[in-house]
Amino acid sequence: MLPNVLPRNAADHIPVLADEVRELLAVQPGETVVDATFGAGGHARLLAQDLQGSGKLVGIDRDPTARPSFDRFRAAAGVDVRFLRGDFSVVLAQLAANDVTADAILFDLGVSSMQIDRPERGFSYATDAPLDMRMDTTSELTAAEIVDTWDERELRTIFRRYGEERYAVPIARAIVRRRAEHPFTRTGELVETIKSAIPTPARFGEGHPAKRVFQALRIAVNDELAALESALPAAVEMLRPGGRLAVISFHSLEDRIVKHFLRERARGCTCPPDFPVCACGKEPELRVLTPRPVRPGAAELDHNPRSGSARLRAAVKI
Repeated sequence: MLPNVLPRNAADHIPVLADEVRELLAVQPGETVVDATFGAGGHARLLAQDLQGSGKLVGIDRDPTARPSFDRFRAAAGVDVRFLRGDFSVVLAQLAANDVTADAILFDLGVSSMQIDRPERGFSYATDAPLDMRMDTTSELTAAEIVDTWDERELRTIFRRYGEERYAVPIARAIVRRRAEHPFTRTGELVETIKSAIPTPARFGEGHPAKRVFQALRIAVNDELAALESALPAAVEMLRPGGRLAVISFHSLEDRIVKHFLRERARGCTCPPDFPVCACGKEPELRVLTPRPVRPGAAELDHNPRSGSARLRAAVKI
């Protein structure tokens, strides 16, 4: 999945860090693979190839529009496949509770190219569209509801926390002032309000001036960080000994959650250093395979500029 950049044709979908994912997950024939963020199925197609006609692949996605992509994938997969629609934190917890196990699990976080490339979904600040941003189109909360009804302090908080936006205060103030005259319904209206609220030099700095606010709204609408924090323990519980977990993130908030989770689960004893004997009995659950996040190389960046902010971390269950 990808950062919010200029639209392109959905048929041109390119899975990010594909070779690195395949190497770290090391899928073997006969194994069970879970793609927890199926999207357009780019990674799933490659992982199904590694199963070589023997094994199972489970695709999970909260977006109901992912189903047609999965149906096309199933027709050519050559292995046993299953689609489960829902929030991956909920689905993985249910699978783990029912003793379903897996050998490899992949998360490709954030918004998918399939979603960005459909202007009517409202994820992109590059195209005027309904202010929506729901990954699950059946859920109730939209970006428009947030900007039209949340109070100024709440808006400041999510812009700072989820978007790391330095101009959160003037942007929130401008939104509240503008909505008093006319509610927000379109992405273009929000983009213009954001631009008007920040100093002129900042409009021509790094990236689009609305990107951080749009990221923050998308995270809030879909409760993305809380879902990730819940999903990672469920994924580890599902993994068989020797099973591999890989996570691709696209911003520092996601990557920090993944890094800290893997580091914590890879720790053994947590007793104070001056304890002569371990009293906690804690054993490491994971072995981290990526001491530093794997980033796209120059060739991938040239071929797929959307991959620029991708970071891949992986671990194996002990």
